[in-house]
Amino acid sequence: MPGLRYSAAQTGLSGILLDPATALRDLLDTAARVVTSPASVTGVLLVVAVLALTRILAGVRQRRLGVDARQITVLTPPEVDPKGAAALWAHLTGQLRPAWRRAVFGQPHLGFEYTVTPETGVAIRIWVPGRVPPGLVERAVASAWPGAHTRTSHTATGPLPLPGAKARQVLSGGALRLGRREALPIRTDYHGGDLVRDLISAADDLAPGQAACVQVLARPVTGRRVRRGTRTHATTVWPVALLREVLDLLTPGPVRRSGRTRVAAATRTKDRQVAMQDTTEHRAAADKARGGHWESVVRYAVAVPDTGNRSAARAVARGRAGALAVVFGSCTDHNYYRHRRHRRLGSALAHRRLGRGDLLSVAELAAIAHLPHDPAIPGVQRAGARAIAPTPEIPVAATYAKALGASDTPGGRSVAVRVADARHHLHVLGPTGVGKSTLLARLILDEADQDRGVVVVDPKGDLITDILARLPRRCADRVVLFDADSRSRPPCLNPLDTPADRAGTDRAVDNLATIFHRTFAQWWGPRTDDVLRASLLTLCRQPGVATLTDLPRLLTEPAFRARVTRTTSDPILRGFWSSYEELTDSARNQVIGPLLNKLRHFLFRQFVRDSLAAGPSTVDLGEVLDQGGICLARIPKGSLGEDTSRLMGSLLVARTWQATTARVATHPDQRADASLVLDEAHNFLNLATPVEDMLAEARGLRLSLVLAHQNLGQLPSDMRAAVSANARNKVIFTASPEDARELARHTNPWLSEHDLTHLDAYHAAARILVRGQQAPPFTLTTKPLPPAVPGRAREIRTAARARLATPPQAPTEPVTERDPDLSKPTTRLTVARDPRLS
Repeated sequence: MPGLRYSAAQTGLSGILLDPATALRDLLDTAARVVTSPASVTGVLLVVAVLALTRILAGVRQRRLGVDARQITVLTPPEVDPKGAAALWAHLTGQLRPAWRRAVFGQPHLGFEYTVTPETGVAIRIWVPGRVPPGLVERAVASAWPGAHTRTSHTATGPLPLPGAKARQVLSGGALRLGRREALPIRTDYHGGDLVRDLISAADDLAPGQAACVQVLARPVTGRRVRRGTRTHATTVWPVALLREVLDLLTPGPVRRSGRTRVAAATRTKDRQVAMQDTTEHRAAADKARGGHWESVVRYAVAVPDTGNRSAARAVARGRAGALAVVFGSCTDHNYYRHRRHRRLGSALAHRRLGRGDLLSVAELAAIAHLPHDPAIPGVQRAGARAIAPTPEIPVAATYAKALGASDTPGGRSVAVRVADARHHLHVLGPTGVGKSTLLARLILDEADQDRGVVVVDPKGDLITDILARLPRRCADRVVLFDADSRSRPPCLNPLDTPADRAGTDRAVDNLATIFHRTFAQWWGPRTDDVLRASLLTLCRQPGVATLTDLPRLLTEPAFRARVTRTTSDPILRGFWSSYEELTDSARNQVIGPLLNKLRHFLFRQFVRDSLAAGPSTVDLGEVLDQGGICLARIPKGSLGEDTSRLMGSLLVARTWQATTARVATHPDQRADASLVLDEAHNFLNLATPVEDMLAEARGLRLSLVLAHQNLGQLPSDMRAAVSANARNKVIFTASPEDARELARHTNPWLSEHDLTHLDAYHAAARILVRGQQAPPFTLTTKPLPPAVPGRAREIRTAARARLATPPQAPTEPVTERDPDLSKPTTRLTVARDPRLS
């Protein structure tokens, strides 16, 4: 009744039932008093402050993760182990921070991203926050997938390429989250074999300007998060349970039992099929609870350029994005992925924000974030050759080691060959444009910097051009330069300016005859060889210094021939010239025609005459080798012709070898280490001494040969066998399949034929000696040359010309003086004055 007041006994549930309006009014009055009380206001403000602080802290953590973030591009190896992804994520679980650091600073997460564009193909990248130590992820990738390469960029960009300044694009996509409780697993044994292959196929045939990406963000978790997420049965949180009990009191119905009684009663009513299903799910959840766990979110997006018809672009983007999402339907097992729309999708992709994600085991994460297994997928950026780390005994660059480059494994330490081991010679093989010349230039600059003698023969010209622009200033007084393109007179290295002893003369003649024979083998016969040898011996045994220009006069001018042969004492030579005089003019022209044809073609060039036939030699290659000189022969085939360049380079090598064999008279401990660097070496190894004997003897005489060329087919069979056996340090750039089949005998089982044929540019395989013992092969990348010094080449050339006009100094020992700008001493070579400048 209106005037009736309910008693105290009628408060509570009975009061609410008898007079709900009054009870509701009292409840609102009580709530108003609570809200307006100071304690309540303080509590509300405190809650708001805590929530705001939590929000700010989350933003600070996210920004800290983005500071110094880097992107690691993973190049897929030729063969991918399907178990490698599980090994990677199990390895990276070790980056889990201690509990107090996770609570204060948060746990860094990683981003495993697939990006597909028509321009660059399929790129697989790992986004790494700056808080993760450098090299950790790179080493984990190399360990999980042997042969994979990583390229680290310290400027992290978004997974999707940005449009141009005035271009617009339509972005469509979303997020994928687990559809059931996260204790239940998704499929890990994908029936198609490779989820990533289907993702790439779904993004195939993109039009220009379009791009697709799938981003998997994950961070390792442990403790309560894992225990709560991997419960084997569903439980209800306490607010839901309390609300259920209140509703049971307010609404009539049968009494509900709780606890074990309720579970037991429900179990008794289930049929056998449901019971089996629950048992299977419990077992699957128990399996998922084992091992490491990650919290993850999957996002996907497709960008389509807006060319004016936005609705059409949106339809294309939605269709492409839907194709990506459908692929994840194959992960359905006890759990499945459900599509969710994502607001501000572009910002979330670019900033890699990871809030609360789904709990996945290592096996589940590996099923959706791995490298493609199929080697035939087009467009995937592949590593080619595997990366092999050098063994610890491989030396690093130092004073007594010649730098080769840097290891291409994480860490990238320098690798080198000891000077003593370099005496076993270095064989460098690789086609044009792979970094061979860069390696040679660095070796030559290192020799010059360490004051070791070096002779370089370059039939192209670019190698010596690069060296001249980078030589230290203190090396200018040690340079001897032969440059076919220079207008200045070159030094003279007369091949007939031989030692006074008969053995030296015979050796010089044998080398000259053999060089001409091998250079012009197609037109060379026994009579031509006989005429050349007899003529050279006759000229060399005359008083004074003969030159190659005297040879045509000896064969064609009777008066000159009579004057020269009159003093010849050798009966065999006298008999040769007697029979030569008895020949008719036509017979004589037939005999000497092939020789004069080749010789005149050679001597017609002014540079050749000035370098090899201008009188006594003005360069002593023995001093170059012994006193740290730098002899650079730039003889490009484009300027001299192939035959002339080959002939002149062979003559320079012959004189270098003569200077080397003269070291026999020097005690072994007093022989200075020197190098002979031959680019396109097969053109210049034309000496009378067999190549295998030359390589074997040069090691004892401390001359290190660097033999560089493009392929094994350029070497004759005997030379190929000699280089393979005696040039025991080998650096192999990318090789043809035919060469790789033979070279793999030096690198198996570490590097196969496939690895040798798939080396990238400036990437090489090396097998070198360490203290005379063959070390296992490894891979390296050549270091780029230092920047060219403006005006340095002109300065070096000027100094080399000035030395030709400098009169000889006495004594002839090297004079050491201090460069005012540098701490190292400068060694000046004593070079005779060029008689042409008198």
